[in-house]
Amino acid sequence: MSEIKALLFDVFGTVVDWRTSLIDNFTSWGKAKGIKGDWTALVDGWRAAYMPSMDEVRRHPERGFVILDDLQRQSIEPLAAKLGITGLTPGDFDYLTRGWHSLKPWPDSVGGLTRLKTKFIIGPLSNGNVALLTNMAKHAGLPWDLVLSAEVFGHYKPDREAYLGAAKILGLTPGEVMLVAAHNNDLAAAQSFGLKTAFVPRPTEYGPHQNRDFGPEGSWDYVVKDFNDLADKLGC
Repeated sequence: MSEIKALLFDVFGTVVDWRTSLIDNFTSWGKAKGIKGDWTALVDGWRAAYMPSMDEVRRHPERGFVILDDLQRQSIEPLAAKLGITGLTPGDFDYLTRGWHSLKPWPDSVGGLTRLKTKFIIGPLSNGNVALLTNMAKHAGLPWDLVLSAEVFGHYKPDREAYLGAAKILGLTPGEVMLVAAHNNDLAAAQSFGLKTAFVPRPTEYGPHQNRDFGPEGSWDYVVKDFNDLADKLGC
């Protein structure tokens, strides 16, 4: 695999633990504000709205691309109302939305990425918008060389424009780029467009609701335990 020059990473679930981060954040915030709610249900419901909201953008290209922060902000108010969480101001909803900017990394993420950075260009290839990913990197200490976002390409994964656009912007061929992800569908799309692939399991990403991605479901170039295992295999 000596032709690989860049490693791009799915972020939500692969690099950061979005579920635990958000539940802990919102639970402590709600307690401090005196606002009661089922924050676990809110976080799980919010994530369930993630893909449908992006599909809506795909169905209506005439409306233009909408960044993830805006999609998340649109989703949160009706979801909170459905769950009976009341008394929230527009500023409160803005705060909850920005919770996605301060997610915590998995224990192996920062150390593993730092090792991989010694040999490869590393960066996210995420549906998160640029500001979100940049703020997250600052908060979590993620040592990216650059930030690549669906916002840059005006297309959400798994659209081809995201994967091929990432290779193009790096001045590389698709075969010189490897996507690292905990999600088999993301890897399948990347592979179909000529990228190399590495699967890393995150079996607790969805907590008790996890029902997929416990192991590899395709012929990926690498299957590893975590980022440090990937660094070992790539000689970093």
